[in-house]
Amino acid sequence: MISRISFFILCSFVCSFINISFGQTANNNDSIESFQKKYVQEHEVVKGSDKSYMRFFPVDEKFRVTCRFERKLNSPWFAMETSGPLKKNYRVYGTVYFSLNDTAVALNIYQSQELMLVAQYKEHLFIPFTDATSGEETYISGRYYDFNISDISNDQLIIDFNKSYNPYCAYVSDKYNCPIPPKENFLAVAIRAGEKAFAKPYE
Repeated sequence: MISRISFFILCSFVCSFINISFGQTANNNDSIESFQKKYVQEHEVVKGSDKSYMRFFPVDEKFRVTCRFERKLNSPWFAMETSGPLKKNYRVYGTVYFSLNDTAVALNIYQSQELMLVAQYKEHLFIPFTDATSGEETYISGRYYDFNISDISNDQLIIDFNKSYNPYCAYVSDKYNCPIPPKENFLAVAIRAGEKAFAKPYE
């Protein structure tokens, strides 16, 4: 049985970001900068003057990549590790393949069992990842990227890492159960795009 509290936290966390990310375009720097500004303004965890500690890499079009998508059928559900005591049920929806800095990269895409119960978000997909910047320039436990099934077309997906963002645990260390990227999504390349590590120390 799904815990109502954990379900509410998951929806509040994921859905708040989805609401400002879907429907945006990344054709130029202005659109990404507008997206990031709105993301900061509408953030549900970081409040008031603390928003000044939210930082981003300069927008870089090379981190907007066209990926080859490969669907994974009949993938089993599994309990993804989180930063807290409650694990989250996901399955691998598919895998994307692309090249970055002359390096071949593969990332698994995950689908949430809990969010599938919410009609508005049943097509939501999720890429948690770490990269060579994790623990240095970006949050040590990795970052997230969200999109919809409908964003996949003709076995291709455009990923704009300028829209990658931190989990809530990057700001509050002991309140949320943030999914931890599986080792298959640990990247050796540096993704210097999207949100950086929160600059305010934990209190």
